[in-house]
Amino acid sequence: MLWSSIDPAVAAGVVASTAVTDAVYVFFNAAVAARRRVAAASWSSLWYLLSAFAVISYTTNAAYVLFAALGAWIGGFFAVTALQYTASSSKIEE
Repeated sequence: MLWSSIDPAVAAGVVASTAVTDAVYVFFNAAVAARRRVAAASWSSLWYLLSAFAVISYTTNAAYVLFAALGAWIGGFFAVTALQYTASSSKIEE
């Protein structure tokens, strides 16, 4: 059974790594939209580096894909929140 072989530490690692990976993806897209080449290239390489842990984990057990999806949601939500906060902070300073 897929669920009986779930390691809670690996599941937490998958959630954390995909949360960070998805946040990095959001920042990558923001850098691309701003046409910042070095930042976009840096975020892109970090994005692929971070995704390795989750991919390796859920290819050994498909149930980890659900933890990856949870992490991706968390990362996307908080990254966009951070971008909105940064944008509103810069408007206040102007």
